[in-house]
Amino acid sequence: MNPYLSLRNVGKTYPTPKGSAVIVEDFNLSLRQGEFVCLIGHSGCGKSTVLSMVAGLNPLSSGEMILAGKKIEGPGPDRGVVFQAPCLLPWMTALGNVQLGVDQIYPQSTRNQRREIAAKFLTLVGLGDAVHQKPPELSVGMRQRVGLARAFALDPRLLLLDEPFGMLDSLTRFELQQVLIDLWNENQKTALMVTHDVDEALFLADRIVMMTNGPAARVGDILEVSFPRPRGREEVMAHPDYYRLREYLIEFLEEHAYPQQTPPPGSAKPQADAASYHAMVEHARVPVGND
Repeated sequence: MNPYLSLRNVGKTYPTPKGSAVIVEDFNLSLRQGEFVCLIGHSGCGKSTVLSMVAGLNPLSSGEMILAGKKIEGPGPDRGVVFQAPCLLPWMTALGNVQLGVDQIYPQSTRNQRREIAAKFLTLVGLGDAVHQKPPELSVGMRQRVGLARAFALDPRLLLLDEPFGMLDSLTRFELQQVLIDLWNENQKTALMVTHDVDEALFLADRIVMMTNGPAARVGDILEVSFPRPRGREEVMAHPDYYRLREYLIEFLEEHAYPQQTPPPGSAKPQADAASYHAMVEHARVPVGND
């Protein structure tokens, strides 16, 4: 069976005064339809670069990407994107922000039908009573709920999430993870998510793709996560394989705690990269619920 999403020898290189900076090189990954995959690795390894290329927001330097048999050559409504920052239009209501995309996807539907679609997804993310509020009136967590509603309301072929809960406190993050997985359970959208959180990846993913360090980052290992679905957090943590898989991920991250080579002059110091990465590893060691 052909993969639903295929990344073949994908690379990203930026020109610099001192020569080419290779961020991602020979990145190969395939996703099955309806699969939820998390991409994890140290800070700055190129996770978000990969996601932005799949979204069509960042052109490839090499390779190709195929989604549902069609080559990705730019942004499109077949991909719903949720960023770390909600990226909402502040002068529009929550309903207006979601309906903006719905209007483009369903031009043949009546205005009332499009409003109903937008309102439905806002209700599904727990904002049924806040549809007429504008972003400045909403908390960060509520704004991110709008972002999730907007992405799912587009009925995309592929859902892309770039650390969507990275700016939230622990309690809100756990709540939003559950909202996301509940939405995903409804329609099984193929999803690719960037995260720095080991526990989040284990709770959400069917597979976890571990990236090597940059420069020239690529797929280092892939971990199968076979916890039964639908999932609850307590059931996942009680699974006999949970801590074994968690330790496997942390060991991979610790082994890749330093860049593969010394960066060129003028770039970030290796010590700074290592410090940020060790901070991430320490975060991963904190048990769920005690963040």
